[in-house]
Amino acid sequence: MMWCMKRTNIYLADGQAEALDRVAEAEGVSRAELIRVLIDRAIGGQRGTDLAGDLAAIEGSFGALADQEPFSRGSDERMNYLDGLADA
Repeated sequence: MMWCMKRTNIYLADGQAEALDRVAEAEGVSRAELIRVLIDRAIGGQRGTDLAGDLAAIEGSFGALADQEPFSRGSDERMNYLDGLADA
């Protein structure tokens, strides 16, 4: 079987590249392979995923926190959280 690929270049923010590298290392794959897997999942290839199982898990989680007291997050905590996302 012949495997054909097309080369493409993309620009990533520093945080995106660092996050990809961390996940790729943890998974034992290259950054390029991780990007290919993520693209397949995003556009419907779903390699390595069980869509029906994922949907059943989401449906089963509805109401799971219905008995929990609501929490409030102060504006400082929210800003710290959002700043952390921007740095990732």
